[in-house]
Parts: sequence; structure tokens; C-alpha cells
Amino acid sequence: MQTELAPQYQGTPDGEAAQAILRKCVHCGFCTATCPTYQLLGDELDGPRGRIYLMKQVLEGAVPSRATQLHLDRCLTCRNCETTCPSGVQYGELVEIGRRLVDQQVERPVTERAVRWLLKEGLTSPLFKPAMALGQLARPLLPAALKDKVPGAAHPRAKHWPQREHARKMLMLAGCVQPAMMPNVNAATARVLDAAGIQTVVAAKAGCCGALRTHLNDQQGGLADMRRNIDAWWPDVASGAVEAIVMNASGCGAQVKDYGHALAHDPAYADKARLVAALTRDLSELLPEIVAAVKPRLQAASRKGVLAGMLAFHPPCTLQHAQQLRGGVEAGLRELGFEVAVAMNEPHLCCGSAGTYSVLQPALSHQLRDRKLRSLAELQPKAIISANVGCISHLQSGTTLPVKHWIEALDDALDPATG
Repeated sequence: MQTELAPQYQGTPDGEAAQAILRKCVHCGFCTATCPTYQLLGDELDGPRGRIYLMKQVLEGAVPSRATQLHLDRCLTCRNCETTCPSGVQYGELVEIGRRLVDQQVERPVTERAVRWLLKEGLTSPLFKPAMALGQLARPLLPAALKDKVPGAAHPRAKHWPQREHARKMLMLAGCVQPAMMPNVNAATARVLDAAGIQTVVAAKAGCCGALRTHLNDQQGGLADMRRNIDAWWPDVASGAVEAIVMNASGCGAQVKDYGHALAHDPAYADKARLVAALTRDLSELLPEIVAAVKPRLQAASRKGVLAGMLAFHPPCTLQHAQQLRGGVEAGLRELGFEVAVAMNEPHLCCGSAGTYSVLQPALSHQLRDRKLRSLAELQPKAIISANVGCISHLQSGTTLPVKHWIEALDDALDPATG
């Protein structure tokens, strides 16, 4: 797609990056077939191709409107279109640039600015954990909209952390909301890795991966989060004390794997960011090693019927589209004796969680959630499993079926008390 940058964008990092991405687009429209918002709304401007035209116009000097901003806001940034695109258009990066340029020219209403500020500051605050605890106590009294965002009581083993020392060590990012909302995911990860002979190390000063602020158009705040994490991990990384940085939230994994690109222009952090990104592994990428280590323990559990019953796996967009990791969770769990399947219809489609999207675009988000749950229900599962805290929480708000991380299902099967 030929683009003539307006003078104000010529020679700028955003302008040059956007132009390079736009040149790959051949207007084919394949992306519209897999775009969740286009499927719901049927509006070309609420699909990737339409949004690309809107961003192209802005880059060529057109003055964006509030309508331009709304069309870009409705994008989930699920990156399904990138999986579909035959030309390799990096739409996710382009839409972040487009939103940034539009927000510089179109002022948001006061209420929107307040909500977005509360999300990026509140969810990453140390006060989030006590606030969530209070919300759980008052959960029966909360209105439905708030109750959806507050999970029930924590798993009874959420505080059980393995104490064994291992020669093999890996860093793990605890995350910003996960320790408060679903603490057992981190504990279960540590227990399963312990069973595989790997010690989990958590750097106390590491926090939000940077995705939350970045996607809310606070690029500088997002970069600050990234630098803080690199500083927290660097002593272990530089000394070779750890062999990898493991991510059990696929959204965080996608972001940390992008640190090298995000900080490429920062001379103090560029090299460190590239190394951190290269060391980062989604938890599912460790499954072959985990399977080999724990398979003997699960054979007895399988014979006792502990693993019986269908698990419906929802692969998050940040796993299957952003990280391009598909099939690993299902294959690994099946090899261990679990019955696992993905939805027969639209397994590629976003569940509507998409970070803070479920708060900022609740109507569209709930439509996508219910559509996803209908597809998963066709499998008649005993539980739904996923790989990202946002997807798990969002799906749980629309069903009475248990929804949990796949590592929790594996951990439960390894624990005799739960088996």
C-alpha cells in the first residue's frame, strides 16, 4: 500500500515504522474474515483493512475525528489478522502507532480519561491486592458488573510453594493482577516445575510486564515497566544463574518477548532487552520437558480415573496469534493422559477479554465471551482451561463450569490430595 507521509511524520520513528508496515498490505481483505469485531458489527471500518485505511489517512495528514478514535478503540489487538495475512502485515504494531497519533489529536471525554487512568494505575498498584481481598469478602453484595471482575475464593493450595533447591533454575514473572486474582496459578507453576526438577525464582522488584500501560496508550509508562523488570532480573540473567524466564500468562509472555523491539532505541537497555526477550519462554514451551519428568507419576492417576473427563482448551490470542504457539498445550496434556480438545467452531476467535477491553468495551466483550462459551460447550467438558489470567476470569464470569489455567489441571492431577 503506497503511503505519502505528511511532513510532520517524515523521518520520525512512528512514521517510518508505519510506512514500512503499510507497504506490505495488498488490500486483499483476508483479515476481515477472522476479525472478531468485523464479524459482530459488519462495518468495514471495524475490521483490520478499514482501520488500516483510517491510519493511512492520518499518516498522510488527514485530521482524525472522534469516530476514527472509536474505530481504533474497538480493535481487540487480538492479532488474529496477522495469522491470516498472506503478506505478513504487522497490524498489532501499526494499530499501537495509529492509536498514539490519533490520541495526540483527539481529546477523550473526561470520564474515559479517568477510567483509563484508574485501570493503568490501579491494576498495577500494590493496593490492588488488598482491594481485591475486600472485593472477595463483599462479592455476594456486589452488582453483577463488578462481581464479574472479582473471582471467588482462592484455591486451597495457593500458598503452598515448593521449598526444594534444584541445580536448574528459572525466573518467573508473578505479574500485576495474577497474584491477587488467581494466586494458585503461580504456585501451581512452581510446584509442577519443582516436580520436573526446576526451581522457580521470583524477583521481588519485577511487576507488570508493561502491556497494560502500553495498550492504554501510556508508552512511556510501559517502557518504564519494562526497564524495571529488566533491572530486577538482570543479576540472575547476567550471572547465568537462570536458564530461562518463564511466563504463565500468555499476555505477559507476548509482551516480554517484544522487549528487544520496544527498547531497541534505548542505548542503555537495548542489548539487555534483546537477551531478556531471547530467554523468555511461555510455560507451554516447557511442556515436553515437564511431560518427560512427570509422566510416570501420572500413569497411576490415569489408571484410577483421575484424568477422566473432557477439558476444553481455549488458546488465548496472545498464545496462538502473538506468540504463534499452537497445539503444544493440547499435545502435552494428551500425552500425559488428559482428554483435551479445542472448540470445533472458531477456535481462533478471541474470547473478548483482551486485557482491559472487557472493561472499556463491555458490550462487544460479552458478545464475544458468550460466543466462545457456546463453542466450548459443544465439547461437553467437565472444565475449561486456558493460559492467560484475563481469559480465565472473563470466561468464568459467563459460565458455571470451572475455568482454570491448564497448569492447575496438571498440578491437581499430580497432587494425591486432589486426585
